[in-house]
This record gives sequence, C-alpha cells and structure tokens, in this order.
Amino acid sequence: MKAVVIIPTYNERENIQKLIPVVLQQRKDIHVLVVDDNSPDGTAGIVEEMAKRESRIHCLLREKKEGLGRAYIAGMNYAMKMPEGFDLFFEMDADFSHNPEEMALFFEAFEKGADVVCGSRYLHGVRVLNWDLKRLFLSLGGNLYARFATGVPLTDLTGGYNAYTRRALEVIDLASIRSNGYAFQIEMKAKAYYHGLSVVEVPIVFRDRYEGTTKMNSGIVNEALFQCWAIRFSKYRLRRQNQ
Repeated sequence: MKAVVIIPTYNERENIQKLIPVVLQQRKDIHVLVVDDNSPDGTAGIVEEMAKRESRIHCLLREKKEGLGRAYIAGMNYAMKMPEGFDLFFEMDADFSHNPEEMALFFEAFEKGADVVCGSRYLHGVRVLNWDLKRLFLSLGGNLYARFATGVPLTDLTGGYNAYTRRALEVIDLASIRSNGYAFQIEMKAKAYYHGLSVVEVPIVFRDRYEGTTKMNSGIVNEALFQCWAIRFSKYRLRRQNQ
C-alpha cells in the first residue's frame, strides 16, 4: 500500500526538517506532501530544498492561510491526482505531536480491511502528555459533546492523526466538506461513518508540540461546537440521497 503523509504547515521551519526524515524512515513506500500556507518563516523553501535531494518529498505552496481543513482538502485533492497512485492518505501535525512510529498501527488496521483509521488519544484511557488540566478537560468535553451531537461513537472525533483509503475519500466527497479547524476532523469522520465505511480507532500517544506555538484559538473551538449540529443534519441529507 503506497501512502502519502499530508502535513499542513504555517511557520513550522523548526520542526519540519526534523520530522520529514523520521516519517520517511517508517516505510520505503511512504511519501510526504507538505501543504504550506505561504509561511513567513520560509517553511516551504526548506521543504523544496529537501525535495531536490529526496524524490519522496513534495510541497504544495498556497497563497495564504485559510485554515487546517482547507489545507488538508487542498493536499488530498492534489495527492489523489499525483502520478504515484497513492492508496492511503495520512493526516499528521508538523510539530511532533503525532509519533510517526505509530503509523504501523494504522497499516495493520488497513490490512484488516479498514477504510478509515483514526488515532485516538482516549481509547483505553487518556494518552496525552504535557497538557494542563484545563486543556485536557476542554478536549475531553469537546469530544463528548461532538459524539452526542453527531451520533458517531468514536472516542476521539477531534483528533488530527488519521488516515483514509482512496475509496473513502471518494465516497466522502471532499467537495462536500464545509468545516475547518477541529470541525473538519469531526465532519470527515462523521461522513465516513454515515456512509457506512469501516472506521477504526487505534490508540496513540499525543505529545504537545516541541517547537513553535499552538494554532488553537477560541474561534476554532466555537466553530466545532456549532458545526456539530450541521454535520448531524447532513446525515439525513445523505440518507435521502441514497434512497
């Protein structure tokens, strides 16, 4: 299974040149696609220089910062058209919050027939490092709320370490995704579940970023709170379309 790891970046030069080699070490058939939102710190330039020395590194430079969801959609659409013919499409943060070595768990799930594999911080207990209690409770509460609002029985709807088969992305229809931020992750997983795809969670350890600053803000959280209900209602639209 040929895989591409899509990594959105904005001012991540401290991390990206360290992360990419670690990702590529996991398997010989893994590629990396960095989607950079025109970072002022020159992140894209670093990736482009690395790509000159390694054919498995790719960079998609966008004109401006438009949010996590838009970056992932742009990256997925771009990767699906690449001549390499990727079978699997991973989402991964640029800041080492997600451990590349845990990709092995995702591949095992895909080999067993999963369409979507989600890394969960809360499967079989809490696996989060370097968070204060306020942020942990916000995340736990947000996931409980999202599960209730969407009706999707996953333990970590907002988590960002996920992977999709090509078929899953085609079924979900990226053009139909309206959310950004954490709501993007919720909508992608919910629509996969609503379409009847096999959605599997695997336990991961989430580590707070090593370098740089977090991109989370109140606007992202508020969008997720309100968007959950729109996502729930989309379930009924999909049901009518399939009748």
